[in-house]
Amino acid sequence: MKHGHKNVTGSCMAVHEVLAQIGDKWTVLTVRALGDGPRRFSALKREVEGISQRMLTLTLRTLERDGFVSRTVYPTIPPRVDYALTPLGQSLTEPLGVIAQWALTNRQRIVDARMAFDGRAPVDEPMGMAAE
Repeated sequence: MKHGHKNVTGSCMAVHEVLAQIGDKWTVLTVRALGDGPRRFSALKREVEGISQRMLTLTLRTLERDGFVSRTVYPTIPPRVDYALTPLGQSLTEPLGVIAQWALTNRQRIVDARMAFDGRAPVDEPMGMAAE
């Protein structure tokens, strides 16, 4: 493949755009929580450990905009809002599950590699790359 080829560039941009969204930590955890069925905002906030109200709101809006999540408002007092995965969102649960399992399986190998790397003596910077 030639660098700069229009199809490669367009494909790379499309893949980058989608992966930037679905690879986000909060997106992964929110989709995982919704994989078990519809949830109210407060239930999601409890399930997605560490997420702020603002970040959950932004994540849900983005997921809704991209077609992964539906938002249903019930005319009660106070209004009840449920979030659920759409068929597109459901189709994301399997690949995310595979990636999550891979991460769990390989976590210690990654930690070991980092420790080995961090234990190395500093390597001289290539010419022109030294910090100023």
